[in-house]
Amino acid sequence: MDLYECEKCKDRGYIYHSETNSCEICECEERKIYERILEKSGISEQFRKKGFKEFETKTEFQKTAKTIAIDFVKNFKDIENTRNSSIAFLGNCGAGKTHLSIAIANNLMAKNIGVLYMPYRECITRIKQVIIDDIEYNRIVNKYKNARVLLIDDFAKGKITESDINIMFEIINYRYLNQKTIILSSELTQDRLLDFDEAVGSRIIEMCRGRIVEALGIENNYRLGGNKNEI
Repeated sequence: MDLYECEKCKDRGYIYHSETNSCEICECEERKIYERILEKSGISEQFRKKGFKEFETKTEFQKTAKTIAIDFVKNFKDIENTRNSSIAFLGNCGAGKTHLSIAIANNLMAKNIGVLYMPYRECITRIKQVIIDDIEYNRIVNKYKNARVLLIDDFAKGKITESDINIMFEIINYRYLNQKTIILSSELTQDRLLDFDEAVGSRIIEMCRGRIVEALGIENNYRLGGNKNEI
């Protein structure tokens, strides 16, 4: 007798309904798609455990940010491919901006929506190392340009160079023109986004309009006792 990993679809990935002459994707194929998305996301196994349930809401920023983040996930398919399909968490370090960003990513991936994680400083450094190699440069930059959803974590962290600005303009401008979603966390405020670079900052602000939440004030920093959200 033949043995299948999935008895429902006999490992075909779909189930045929003869009465309606139609097919539907099997649950096993949905799981495989999700696993492939997770593998390609660049999100560590530790971060994959971060969800909305674990995010504490003791400050107004946390309450507002969590509400907007959950609403963003619920309505994503309606807002995707529109000019304002993105979301940004800005301001104080230790406020849980990365936690919420990762929670959004995890929830989108659970719906088989691909998300690519871009830890800003690490990725910018890597891109600059290959900047004179056109093939490798384009290979790396194009994956950030073309990801269905791009999560940029700790945007503009550290010393900023002209190369940093040029690289980010290339990525952000492409996504802006093609109405592709970003999830962004940064210690910069909206005003300081424009100081980073007006062209980059203004595009981010427009892409995230209506979904920009700023953490301001010491009460939002868990390292100083304001809350227990770890990232």
